[in-house]
Amino acid sequence: MLDFMNQNCGKRPACVASIPAMEKLLAAARAAKATVVYSIIANTTTADVIKDVAPTADEPHVQSGPDKFLHTDLEKILKDKGIQTVIVAGTASNGAVLYTGSEAALRGMNVIVPVDGMSSLDPFADLSAAYTFINAPFISTKTTLTRSDMIKF
Repeated sequence: MLDFMNQNCGKRPACVASIPAMEKLLAAARAAKATVVYSIIANTTTADVIKDVAPTADEPHVQSGPDKFLHTDLEKILKDKGIQTVIVAGTASNGAVLYTGSEAALRGMNVIVPVDGMSSLDPFADLSAAYTFINAPFISTKTTLTRSDMIKF
């Protein structure tokens, strides 16, 4: 769950529109006891995450720029739990989603991107990120684009 913050997502209509679908996906992940990791933006805390998709007290979070692996313990969190497939959703599609998803793929993980869970300031950025995920060398071989209602745990 990448950067679903009041400070950014709350000001982006496409991100706000994605919240109901992400709330359902989050509920399904939690029901399946899947690990959920959050990222937050600079100068915020987990209390600033939009309440409908806010983390529980025991869900880890990282704070970084667009690549959530950079200067964080995200890889350790995932490896310690034996996670080989990640679902990447959040805002901005052409920032945190693209860079974190791509980095996960480059680190050997399988990446699932629900397109109804990625948003940016403009629709072209969303299309550009989706295009990159399905066409970039190597990254495209590790990435599946889908909708959140098609993801099963």
